[in-house]
Amino acid sequence: MPKAVRVHQTGGPEALELDDVDVAAPGAGEVAVNVLAAGVNYIDTYHRSGLYPLPTPIGIGAEGAGIVTDVGPGVTDHKIGDRVAWYTVQGSYAEKLVLPAESAIPVPDGVDTDVAAALLLQGVTAHYLVASTYAVQKDDPILVHAAAGGVGLLLVQLAKARGARVLATVSTPEKEQLAREAGADEVVGYEDFDKHAREFTGGEGMAAVYDGVGRTTFDASLASVRRRGYMVLYGAASGPVPPVDPQRLNQQGSVYLTRPTSRDFSSPEEITWRTGELFDAVRSGALSVRIGGRYPLSEARKAHEDLQGRKTTGKLLLIP
Repeated sequence: MPKAVRVHQTGGPEALELDDVDVAAPGAGEVAVNVLAAGVNYIDTYHRSGLYPLPTPIGIGAEGAGIVTDVGPGVTDHKIGDRVAWYTVQGSYAEKLVLPAESAIPVPDGVDTDVAAALLLQGVTAHYLVASTYAVQKDDPILVHAAAGGVGLLLVQLAKARGARVLATVSTPEKEQLAREAGADEVVGYEDFDKHAREFTGGEGMAAVYDGVGRTTFDASLASVRRRGYMVLYGAASGPVPPVDPQRLNQQGSVYLTRPTSRDFSSPEEITWRTGELFDAVRSGALSVRIGGRYPLSEARKAHEDLQGRKTTGKLLLIP
């Protein structure tokens, strides 16, 4: 019987359990896949902990890649043996999975299956952040937090490809090297980064700050934004940000504060556009996807511990 990682009672990494599960044959408009790699993302820890509540038992993970093993009635876009990837299918920490055919994105030749599993959720996130949430322009000064993380490394590369000047924050010298290799113009630690942001811009401030850290960085991030700039809060790795008085945006200079989420940037047309650009960039060598660790499915707890302990760089994968 195939196995999957599930949560029966929310909590810490110890809440992740490896269960035997029944996997039904695909129904109309569905495909069955053998999962070759599942992406580990910070949102998975929110589901596991209950910060983002889901009905239990919770199938953890939403991203992966694998091989189509069966197709349901009415499916014409996929066939047995196709490589596909996905990033919106809950329960992806699994050996086998049935998913909507419309969620299965063909993996083109020239893109490794592991890379496809590591790319989509964070890649689409980075894409909508720099292309749609705030459309980065040439010479824009941009601040990217956690620049050696999975989203951070992609954000730096995509912002640089659009001509931005990037200031990055990291927590260790090893992560500084990774951020510089991704193209960051300057890399600093988290202490007094708002002062560095002002120095980086000659006192003006950042066109946009991309902050996936949350509670511990929010105040200084907001202080780093220029007049009519964008404060883009897209995650809460250090915890959720307390309620914000809108007058602070006024005092900062008519700053825009936004909390985007992928569902609002993922129409079918947008998904085709974003994933197409990402895969093309990987195949051309313009975008590098760093896989920071591969763990057996049975070690999902360890993967979550390492991710939340900020011991990792790039993307973590679970390998069934």
